[in-house]
Amino acid sequence: MEQFELNATVRKTTGNSPARELRRGGHIPAVIYGPQTEPVLLSVNNKEFEQILKKGNIGSIILNLIIQNGKKFTKPAMIKEFQSHPVSGNFLHIDFYEIDMQRKINVMIPIVTKGISKGVELGGLLQIIRREIEVLCMPGDIPEAIELDITDLDVGDSVHVEEIPLGENVEILADVNYTVLTIVT
Repeated sequence: MEQFELNATVRKTTGNSPARELRRGGHIPAVIYGPQTEPVLLSVNNKEFEQILKKGNIGSIILNLIIQNGKKFTKPAMIKEFQSHPVSGNFLHIDFYEIDMQRKINVMIPIVTKGISKGVELGGLLQIIRREIEVLCMPGDIPEAIELDITDLDVGDSVHVEEIPLGENVEILADVNYTVLTIVT
């Protein structure tokens, strides 16, 4: 998985008024936290963040946050959550989660179908029940997507979680063998 670099600066102020001032200046208030990290208040350039969002699945992008606070230091992080204005769509706040590159993490991976099934050609309908699946893997092994070949599926056939082929370092977190997609009449 490709890693992206994002510049951030430490901010000292909190509250609504300083946050509005940051947004007017083209920056987004942010915070980075993690299991072994104290929360640090940050400011991120709006245009840089938009460029990164255009490049991939938000939940599985790994960022190298280059944090400037007199000196530069880098922290690997993922986007945990971001808030945007309901009308204008402008970003209001970003939460980054610092990750350890040596420990497995949980991420949501999108399901992508490939081909046209026999059942659909005979008049059936492809019903996708789960569009994302939660997997456990090392940060460097996060797949872009899980691709399912559906060309051999007929009406009434389905694909379950245990039938999904994965890489050797990726495991699906599922206690139940639930259905991912099916071909219905």
